[in-house]
Amino acid sequence: MFEVIAIVAVVLAIAIAVILILAATKPDTFSVRRATTVKAPPEKIFPLINDFHQWGGWSPYETKDPAMKRTYTGAASGQGAVYAWDGNKNVGSGRMEILDASAPSKIQIKLDFFTPFEGHNTAEFTMLPQGDGTVLTWLMYGPAPFMAKIMHVFMNIDNMVGRDFEIGLANLKKLTEN
Repeated sequence: MFEVIAIVAVVLAIAIAVILILAATKPDTFSVRRATTVKAPPEKIFPLINDFHQWGGWSPYETKDPAMKRTYTGAASGQGAVYAWDGNKNVGSGRMEILDASAPSKIQIKLDFFTPFEGHNTAEFTMLPQGDGTVLTWLMYGPAPFMAKIMHVFMNIDNMVGRDFEIGLANLKKLTEN
C-alpha cells in the first residue's frame, strides 16, 4: 500500500513540476487581435465604440448575462467615460474606462477585470480607411502574471477571447453596413 501511495505522490509531483516548467516558458505578456473590413467609413463605426451605452447593440459580452448590472459614470462618451459591470460566471465583474478617443481612428480603453480572475489590460479599437471601407481592428493586451501563465498551459486565450472578438466585429460590421 505504501508503495502505491509513494508512486502516486511521485507522479503527482512530476506532473506539477511539468506544469510549472511549462508555465514558466510562457511569455510575460499576451495579446489577442482580430480584424475585419467593413464597408462603411470610420465615422460611422467610431460612435458605436466610443459610447459605452451603444455596446449593447454589438458587444458579444452583453448577451452572455441579460441580468448583468451595468453602471455608467464619467463622461457620456469618449475620454473619461466609464462602464462597470457585475454579472454571472460568464462575464464576471469589471470596469472599463476610455483613456483616449482620437476620432475617427482610435479608441484606447483601460480594462480591469475583478472576478472571476483579476486582470488589468488594455483594449484598442482602430479604424483605418482602406478603399471604400474601413479595416476595423480589436486588440487586447496586457501582462501575464504567473497564475495566468499556468492557465495558459491549459487554455488557448487567443482562441477563447478571439472568438468573442470575431462575433463583436461581425456585429459592428452588420450594424454599420446596413
